[in-house]
Amino acid sequence: MRVPRSLEVWKMGIVNYSQALKLQEKLASDRKVHKITDTLLSLQHPPTYTLGKRRTDHNILIPESELKAMGAELHYTQRGGDVTFHGPHQAILYPIVSLRDIGFGARKYVEKLEQTMIELAALYGVKASAGQTGETGVWVGTRKIGAIGVRISSGITSHGLAFNINPDLNYFKHIVPCGIADKEVTSLQKQVGQVLPCEEVIHEQLISCFISKFEYTDVVWKDISSISLDN
Repeated sequence: MRVPRSLEVWKMGIVNYSQALKLQEKLASDRKVHKITDTLLSLQHPPTYTLGKRRTDHNILIPESELKAMGAELHYTQRGGDVTFHGPHQAILYPIVSLRDIGFGARKYVEKLEQTMIELAALYGVKASAGQTGETGVWVGTRKIGAIGVRISSGITSHGLAFNINPDLNYFKHIVPCGIADKEVTSLQKQVGQVLPCEEVIHEQLISCFISKFEYTDVVWKDISSISLDN
């Protein structure tokens, strides 16, 4: 008999990266002491470049001053993975999940994140797959459509995945995405080549794929247009 799994989904809209990072840290701390249940943040960021804990600055191809002139922020994080870009028209999921409670190791967790994005792509007739060894994320042939960068501390996850619905792919030209040279980045719009549903629908489909892959049985949805880090 399957053990019931509870999840709270926060649909948040566009959230500044530093604010989202503080929120994740607070929620992860609360999850560690069982103050909250597993929580999934669904959001987008303004144009933002982030580096993982390995600090691979060499994979940023232009000075930070030029990134700022473009209206983009640069943030250093404690997640795994290399440099990536977050921006409008990209679906981002940040799961705050207790791996101990669901019985997953780190590898299985990442595989489930990959399967979540693969399943979403399949809904639109796009055949995506996990990358080869050393190629994190989800790919359509040699073109990357979804990135993964996670942090696991005391068995609690944060950070997560980013799926390209229809972002401005020119932003990726200023970095070596995820540290993998000579590979292109793509999007669902580019692969499908026809009008997609509104992005809110695609965000909800991605959440539904996550719920399915992680086998949550009790799900509460919350629309949160603004957040307070004081509560």
